[in-house]
This record gives sequence, C-alpha cells and structure tokens, in this order.
Amino acid sequence: MSYFFRFKSLLIFFLVCSGNVFSQDLQALGNDKLSHENVLTHGMGYENQRYSTLKSINAVNVKRLVPIWSHNLNNARGSESQPIIYNGVMFVTTYTTTVAIDALSGKQLWKVDLNFPADIAKTVCCGLVNRGVAIFGGKVFRGTVDAHIVAYDAATGREVWKYKASDRVGKAITSAPMIANGVLITGIAGGEFGTRGFLDGLDPETGQRLWRRYTAAGKDEKGGDTWLGDSAQTGGSTTWMTGVYDKDLDLVYWGVGQPSPWKPTERVGLDVSSFDNLYSNSVIAIRPRSGEIVWHRQFTPNDPLDYDATEVGMLVDMKVGGENKKVLLQANRNGFFYVLDRTNGNLLAANPYVKNMNWAEKIDMTTGRPVHTELMKKYLKTGESTTFFPSAFGGKNWQPTSWNPATGLVYANIFDFGMTYKYNNQECHERTPTASKKDEWCLQTDIVNFVFPKDRPNGYLAAIDPMTGKSKWQMPWTEMPSWSGTLSTAGNLVFTGASDGEFMAVNASNGQKLWGFQTGSGVAGQPVTWEHKGVQYITVVSGTGGIYYDFDQRSANIPRGSSVWTFALMK
Repeated sequence: MSYFFRFKSLLIFFLVCSGNVFSQDLQALGNDKLSHENVLTHGMGYENQRYSTLKSINAVNVKRLVPIWSHNLNNARGSESQPIIYNGVMFVTTYTTTVAIDALSGKQLWKVDLNFPADIAKTVCCGLVNRGVAIFGGKVFRGTVDAHIVAYDAATGREVWKYKASDRVGKAITSAPMIANGVLITGIAGGEFGTRGFLDGLDPETGQRLWRRYTAAGKDEKGGDTWLGDSAQTGGSTTWMTGVYDKDLDLVYWGVGQPSPWKPTERVGLDVSSFDNLYSNSVIAIRPRSGEIVWHRQFTPNDPLDYDATEVGMLVDMKVGGENKKVLLQANRNGFFYVLDRTNGNLLAANPYVKNMNWAEKIDMTTGRPVHTELMKKYLKTGESTTFFPSAFGGKNWQPTSWNPATGLVYANIFDFGMTYKYNNQECHERTPTASKKDEWCLQTDIVNFVFPKDRPNGYLAAIDPMTGKSKWQMPWTEMPSWSGTLSTAGNLVFTGASDGEFMAVNASNGQKLWGFQTGSGVAGQPVTWEHKGVQYITVVSGTGGIYYDFDQRSANIPRGSSVWTFALMK
C-alpha cells in the first residue's frame, strides 16, 4: 500500500474514532459481559468467560425449558457459530451464509450467500466451518474459507467492503474476528498447508489494513533465531481462533497454533532444545492499535504432536496464593491447565487436567517448559511409530470453556483418547510462496491411527479447579465425546451439547443432568443466553461436521443438517 493511501486510511480511522457513535459502540462492547438483552462479543464479553448473571432459568425450573423456535440453516457441513444478538436481531453464520434472524420469532430478515469452488474442501483444514461474526458501527464482519473478511450492513446485508488477507492456497479464516480499541483483528488458518501464521489489524470503517503481525517469527524479527534457516516462512503457527481483550490493560491475547510441518527435524535442526519455533504453541499479548507483542508464553516448544494453543482461554480476576490476580486461564491441547498472570505472562500454575498423558511428566515451574517422558525423548530422535495421549485433537480442542465465579470452576468438554504418530519422508511440494497444489497437506508425519480405549468413556464434561487441574465432578459421554462449548449461568447451570444431538442443562455444583432436548444433529455450537422484557432465552446452533467425524466411525449414525434453536421456560 502506498504512503498516501496508508495515510488516508489512518486519517479516516482516527476521525471515525472521535465520533460519538464510535465511542458508544466501544463502550457497549466493553460492557457486553454485563448486558442482558444483547450478545455483542465472541464469548459473551471480552473476557470470554461465557458466564451470565441471568438466573430466571435455574436448577429448580430448568425442566420446564421448551423450544420456542427453530431456524433451518440449510447447511450439511459443521455448524460451530456463536450467535451475536443486537437490538432483537440475531446474526448466525455457516461457511457459506450469513443470516440475520428476528430473535423472538426466528423469522429470517436477510441472508447473504458466498460461493466457493467445488473443491474448496481440499484447501481448508479442518472442515468447512465458520464460528460467527463481529459487530460494530452498524456493520457485521465475518471471515471466509478463502481468506477474506467481509463487512455487511447490519440492517440490510448489503456488502460494504471486502478485504483479502491472502491468496495463498490453504489459508482460510474460520473464526469470528474481534473489535479491540476500535481495530478489527483477524487470524488465519492453514498451518497444515505450509502457510505462515499472522494477525491482521483492520480499520473497521474501510477494511484497510493497519498492521500485520507474523506469528512465525522471521529472521530479522525477535524470535527469528528459534527457527532453522527459512523454515518460519512456511512454519504454520496459525491463529485460527478468536482472541480475548483486557480493555483496562489495553492488551489483546491471542492463541497461536502448532509449527509446520509436524516433523520437527524440518524446522529445528540437530539440537532440538535450541529451536523453540516462536511464537508457535503460545499465547501472545499484543497492543490492538499496533500489533506490538508485549509478552508471550510458549506452552509446547518445537511441538511434534499438534498441540496448538489457538483456543486462548478466558480472562478471570481471582485469588492466587491469597493475592488478587488478573489471570488468563487456558486448558491447553497438550493436557495441562495453565494459569498465567495476564499483566506479564508469568506462570502461576500448570497441572494436568486430563486423566491420561504420556508425553510429559510435568511442567517445570521455573522455565515453564514441559519435562518430557522417556517415550517422548525417544520419539523426537527416531520418529518411530508411537502412541501418545492426548491425541492431536488434544485434551480439549477449539470448543470454548466457561467460568462460574460462584463455584470458582471452569466447565469444559474433555477428550480421553490417543493417536499413533510416525515420521515420514513426504516431499512438501506446496512449501513455496507461489505453490498452487490444492490437495495435499504436508505433515511429514503419518497419522497411523486413533486409539479410542474401549474400557472407559472417550470424553466427559468436567468442572475443573484451575489452580490444580483436578475435576470437582465429571459427567462421562456414553457415546462420542462432545465438541460443544459450554455456557455457565447464575442459575447454577451449565448448558452444553452432545455429539448425538442432545442439548442439555447440568447442575453446576454436582454435574447432575437436569434437562435435555434432541436437536436432530450433533451439537458443536456455542450456546448463549439473553433476555427480553424480563424473559430469559437460551440459543444454540446444531449441526454435525468437522474433521474429527471423519476419524470416528461412530459418527456415521448422526444426521447431518444445521439449525438454530431458541428456548424459554414454558408458561
């Protein structure tokens, strides 16, 4: 972009910033956690706690919950969208559509379709999905599986602008962007295709790019010496989930994915310990106006097992060692639950939250690095066929957790199965900037098989103590593990969904299931709650899909098809 157009974009940006509407919208976003009638952010608040103080629906009366409307999204792929609600209008996405719905009746107000090539699935990892929109200044913003951000007029669905993040094969935007301090921030997916991860900061009024922050550090950048040669240029470290924001500290926290390829000898050299591949498998804290990295915390250095850290977690104020602390909580895919001081990234706690783990013995609290088991040390050297727990899907994957300040517990859907890995000598044809090959991941590691133990459930809903990683209670899933997010409320409830399609409410104190409803397809959506004229509602998107279901044969009996469901108490 020329200097003139960059200057013009910045001038428009700061002029808009000074307006009353801009200020009011920023204030509304910042107060979303306290709002009852609207849901304006991904996570029901910048903190991503997914907790509501609403309690009209509670553990006593939830058995009277009934559906009041359902809306068919006409989508046979996975539906993982979180609804956004503003002034009685609900916005929901699939990978091809953006829909505005009357929140009280379920009537469609407008719908915009996206068109993609028939073979688009070959260039997207992992599944054709979209997780929702951001809303600001009379516009809704969404990402696309061909790596664009599109801004629509919230009232009409008219396209206002479209930004192209990349034209490289394999890059996609599958999660909702976010607005922080007036900047629209988006991440990117596609590490399996040899892409290089980044975050972009955009002017929400015009779609002009204000900054770009690469998350695989290049040679001339801080952290560039943690990659072998030019391997960072195709080093993955993608940013495919939505971040969180502390408006008081003016810090955005974003999770970063695994390095690419999975085979570490392609990016770390002979001395594995000296090549951490920053900022892969990390949380980075950045300034939203500039993209400057203020601090980072890496969880799994030179990761060979796909333990990415993209589901960033949540921001909570809690006591640690008797002191009030501003913390970031994350149930990492590697099986450890981390508690970080979010002002500086210092490690406060790191304990296993999964039942079975064989890649690391513990986290060294001085260095923050995992202490590898002998099994892991051998695998790093030889690449021989080895089964690790948790699998590449992690102890928990992208599905968000929730927090309840009354119980002091984190509610999460956990996995308990493994995967067998083995190095291979695949030639990565697409690992050049001009690559055009569309149908090839390049992991240089074989996924030999997944290991689903038959003597125990392969997943469970857990209420986790963040400081110890231990569960106060667990509710096993009898069939497939759940990919649904969780929602906590002051009514002492946890709402979540099952892979067989049941949406349910659970007692937050003891895990007792109190209510359930069959939605017709597997629930992988992110439930929200809201209120209108004193009536509390619960909304969730249903629709099975995603790469996991290709590996678990039990999914064959789950119907496909997507819908939005809204519930309220029967009068």
